Amino acid sequence: MRSARQLPIRSFIVLIFCFSGGAYGEPDAAFSTVDTGDVDWLSPLVLEEREATIGEILIDNGNIFDLDNPEENSWLYRVANGAHIKTRPAVIRQQLLFETGDSYSRQLLEESERILRSNRYLQDAVIQPVEYADGRVDLRVATTDTWTLSPSVSFGRTGGQNTGAIGIKEQNLLGTGINIGASYRSDIDRDSTSFVFHDKQLGNSWVGLYAALSSNSDGHTRILDIDRPFNSLDAHGAGGFSLLDDDRIDTLYDLGEPVADFRHQIRTYEAYGGWSKGLLNGSTRRYIAGFAFDEHQFSPTTSDLADIAIPEDRKYVYPFIGVEYLQDKFEKTSNHDQINRTEDRFLGTRLSAKLGFASTGFGSSEDAYLLSAEAQRGFGHSDGNSLLLESDMNLRLTNGDVENLLWTTSAKYYRRQSEKRLLYVNLSGTYGKNLDVDTQVMLGGDTGLRGYPLRYQTGDKRALLSVEQRYFTDWYPFRLFHVGGAVFFDAGRVWGDSAVGSGNNELLRDVGFGLRIGNSRSGVGRMTHIDLAFPLDGDQGISGVQFLLELKQGF
Repeated sequence: MRSARQLPIRSFIVLIFCFSGGAYGEPDAAFSTVDTGDVDWLSPLVLEEREATIGEILIDNGNIFDLDNPEENSWLYRVANGAHIKTRPAVIRQQLLFETGDSYSRQLLEESERILRSNRYLQDAVIQPVEYADGRVDLRVATTDTWTLSPSVSFGRTGGQNTGAIGIKEQNLLGTGINIGASYRSDIDRDSTSFVFHDKQLGNSWVGLYAALSSNSDGHTRILDIDRPFNSLDAHGAGGFSLLDDDRIDTLYDLGEPVADFRHQIRTYEAYGGWSKGLLNGSTRRYIAGFAFDEHQFSPTTSDLADIAIPEDRKYVYPFIGVEYLQDKFEKTSNHDQINRTEDRFLGTRLSAKLGFASTGFGSSEDAYLLSAEAQRGFGHSDGNSLLLESDMNLRLTNGDVENLLWTTSAKYYRRQSEKRLLYVNLSGTYGKNLDVDTQVMLGGDTGLRGYPLRYQTGDKRALLSVEQRYFTDWYPFRLFHVGGAVFFDAGRVWGDSAVGSGNNELLRDVGFGLRIGNSRSGVGRMTHIDLAFPLDGDQGISGVQFLLELKQGF
């Protein structure tokens, strides 16, 4: 029997949760199947072989807590469910890539699951056949909500600097999937008061609207994005328009200290259209074309930091074309970058490139080719060893000279040791050439070297190795938080040209350990990192231990 002392503590923690942030949980997705003789008529392979037609689509939109589970059937969890407006069945239905009368396709079911799981207002989503008769198969779409109203106060510490925020966010307004929020945030760069509106599917369409307005201590930020993306691998069209108006002060750092700054005003506009033949033989090719305006203006500030050469103004107005190749190769797993939560891992090949030509005839400050490219490749399997390779590059080509070349590549290795243990190794590198003054390559407590102040080294080249032994537990306090841990080692350095660098480019190393706490029932989607990191190198002015408290999306 639960003691009188335990109940108030449990109640207090659940009430605090309902008005704070969190991440994800697991739905109760146990579906019955029918096995007649030696044939499982609900098997995806059998349904596809028999060319079954989709019949009724049953939407089972579960609440936050499963009251059929004795561990969650208490008055406090019932109050939380009662105070929460569940996601409307129509919102779930409009994200499905199939409808009644379509041919059954396992690929479409799996992709629809991934689309649903990408919403932070859902803990998980499972789609399974539940009945087959006369060539028609009925499907059940089971989802479980998260708590999405989050009046919150948060703080963090990394690289010896504190951050804090207070605000209110609703990620599923009246069960419609609309995200609205207002917040105040203070960090090392600026204080900001922000307002956000985001609807991924206006009306019953796949058109999304994102709008954000921020009033900052050093300027402002305004963003508007209207986009109809390639919503599925088999999508045949896309298009959109975006604009950004940003006025801020950029600060340059050396050894973790601000040494120079300048005002930076940015205006960008972009419109594009895209087309594709859809999913063919397990992959899709997409093509885009559009027009872009990109202007950067710089001016000095009145601060007493070092006086450096202010970057030259630049403006590029250009048409562009792009291409993307994407394989349909995903795996569903858990306990890799999250704790006890379904993860959709991409283990295929993705290649994309975009090329634009800016001309003075269009109003550009100079003639230039602008190129960006990305590549991803996955190897192995989630239940054993897997390797994820990623690379992206951006550059300008002006009068035959390469400018602002920034090339970043990484290799992430996962070794599954057991259900509760995993070895993670991340080796990454950055190469820069003729970088703009406002483009810095940095390394420190906020960029992967956890034992050092933030933005400690600067240059135009970087190498970083991080090794983590990750631990996942079944500890699930109050049915709210999943708990894990990590022991880690980091080693890296930055070298090369820097507008303000002191030439400190020695190899830096650190070791440490920490807790990982995944809030399991809320839509904020963050994992709390609590780390102690110990630097092994650097100057004597560095603290012998760094305490880090961060909110991240993953492990």
